[in-house]
Amino acid sequence: MDSMTREQRSYVMSRIRSSDTKAEVRLRKALWHRGLRYRKNYRKLPGTPDIALTRKKIAIFVDGDFWHGKGYEDAPGKQIKTNRTYWKSKLSRNIERDKDVNDALLQEGWLVLRFWESDIQRDLEACVEEILRYIK
Repeated sequence: MDSMTREQRSYVMSRIRSSDTKAEVRLRKALWHRGLRYRKNYRKLPGTPDIALTRKKIAIFVDGDFWHGKGYEDAPGKQIKTNRTYWKSKLSRNIERDKDVNDALLQEGWLVLRFWESDIQRDLEACVEEILRYIK
């Protein structure tokens, strides 16, 4: 049973950002300070990458741990407390969509890099260094 009313839950869910999350902004700022120029939320590519380095053909996604199923294969639905059927289906679809987007971008000749928001929060510098390795 949900601890919130339907209206409260709707309001909370409406506040979840799909772009310009804290992790995305931190990564973008770090790249900008390193002198890298990019396109953000580049709609000309499948999946609308959070960051696109168009000259190098690198698409970067910052995936939310919950929404993109971090650890989902190890313990599917472990963090889900209510409405498990819906959320398991939703997370599985998100994971499949991410794989489809990766495949489409690879077919177009793009390199796809995905970072978990928790990895960016824990070790931003390592994420930036990984991107720089692919650029050079």
